Amino acid sequence: MSDPCPAHFIDFALSMAEVATEITLPYFRTPVAIDDKPDLSPVTIADRSAEAKMREMIRAAYPDHGIVGEEEGPEGNDRRFVWVLDPIDGTRRFISGHPSFGTLVALLEDGVPVLGVINMPALQERWVGARGHPTRHTSGGQTATVQTRPCPQAAQATLYATSPLMFRGAAAKAFARVQDAVKTPLFGTDCYGYGLLASGFSDLVVEADLGHYDYMALVPIVEGAGGIVTDWQGKPLTLGSGDQVMAAGDARCGQEILALLAGS
Repeated sequence: MSDPCPAHFIDFALSMAEVATEITLPYFRTPVAIDDKPDLSPVTIADRSAEAKMREMIRAAYPDHGIVGEEEGPEGNDRRFVWVLDPIDGTRRFISGHPSFGTLVALLEDGVPVLGVINMPALQERWVGARGHPTRHTSGGQTATVQTRPCPQAAQATLYATSPLMFRGAAAKAFARVQDAVKTPLFGTDCYGYGLLASGFSDLVVEADLGHYDYMALVPIVEGAGGIVTDWQGKPLTLGSGDQVMAAGDARCGQEILALLAGS
């Protein structure tokens, strides 16, 4: 699929995001039971129910496609097309009543992300990025293409990361170099920070300790708006990538950040 991403894949991704909203939003700001996964991260019936339904939809519509999700194990992740799902990105915020949680849906071809959706149920916002298409943002019933903003230097940049606690050991030292170099470091956005970057309201996102389901959908969205997304070594993100991500609205700033992460 080197040509533009087909409309039927985009429409299907959007339909899954809508179904996830229908399932998760009624649980928001309610006394929902919370379980701890083996890594001590929280999960609720909202996460599990939404992912189960999305998996059911994929099996029915594209039985030859693979699935990778946060709440269940991988299923055919060596196939040509693989859907990557995060039913609630920002579960800690979801269970604490904060509205900046989202649903992430990605489609990969041969391990490379070609379609991504960020859907923010409580905020009623959405970003859609796909190969061969400009990134689109929807809010208040209005949809428009979006573009990252120029930012040639880190000293001029606004940086987002979900939490300073996601950096440990050498990664914490590397992130400290970035944090000291930028104009405005901010925390607490999960996937929302990447949408803001794509819309030209911020310049950088640097994160670690992520799963594939946390970032695959973000790649086509940022790239379709004119930005770059790589690992900390500047390599493209695939199913073979690790847990570190750097996104920049301006490639010039991105190269400076990669040098700082590398210690040079």
